[in-house]
Amino acid sequence: MNILFISGPSGSGKTTLSNQIIVKIKNGIVLRTDNYYKTGLISKLLSKFIKGYFDKSISFNYKLFRKDFNFIIKNGISINERSYNFKKKVIKNFQNEIKNINFIIIEGIFAKEFSSTLHNQNYFFFELKINKNDCMNRVIKRDKKERGKATKIAMADFIESWDIYYDKFKKKYSHTNSNEYIITKTTNIDNLLKNIFNLNF
Repeated sequence: MNILFISGPSGSGKTTLSNQIIVKIKNGIVLRTDNYYKTGLISKLLSKFIKGYFDKSISFNYKLFRKDFNFIIKNGISINERSYNFKKKVIKNFQNEIKNINFIIIEGIFAKEFSSTLHNQNYFFFELKINKNDCMNRVIKRDKKERGKATKIAMADFIESWDIYYDKFKKKYSHTNSNEYIITKTTNIDNLLKNIFNLNF
């Protein structure tokens, strides 16, 4: 089973990159950490009172994510597709069976944290390094459209999330193995995928 983690701050293009990769490979699936936020009354209250809640580990449902991840690793299939609604703060479950999975892409701001829990599995890690202003413009546009935020609120939330992302990785979750790659605007993704996964497309 090939495992690829894609991490980076909000707006860096993790979802776009994972979508580009998944259409190039066979028998793959994308697990997005954005679809595994905690739900329920406590989560709704915390999101109102804790600044940057959705960028902090406390908001991420590790138990549910690991359950889905382990099921795919063990069985090579996926039977559920999850989608988090930021406005209603609920997770919708869709039955969507995918068989013969041999390639998992895990993308999101919690991808790096989850990767650090894998001790006996080999994986590759893509870290996106994109200009802060470019990321902010993407996030503002997304949050206004998908999350119902006003421009000023979206901008303030982005700045908070940017600081949270880089602050929490200063000392923890560092990757020094040869399977880590820094992705920039100039990275040739096709060549990189061909070289590390022996893909032909």
